[in-house]
Amino acid sequence: MRSRYSAFCLLNSDYLLHTWHPDTRPRTIQIDHSQQWTGLKVLHCEAGGINDEAGSVEFIARYKLAGKGYRLHETSRFVKLAAQWLYLDGQILEQ
Repeated sequence: MRSRYSAFCLLNSDYLLHTWHPDTRPRTIQIDHSQQWTGLKVLHCEAGGINDEAGSVEFIARYKLAGKGYRLHETSRFVKLAAQWLYLDGQILEQ
């Protein structure tokens, strides 16, 4: 989760695609270069340990766009495939 947030901060679309599950991965990602990520707060994790095959992370990511602050509140699901954690999908929560 944190590495994917860092990839958004660094505009690293290759890493984001590489860590996305092949069943749900888009062909390309359009990153908004004017979007400035300003913080990540992990609220809750479920499973996702070394012996688990799946897990979820609820988080709030803050960002600025054209000087205005926003937040993304999401629960993301991850699965382990070939010993690598991959982002499966996410559910956006209240704004």
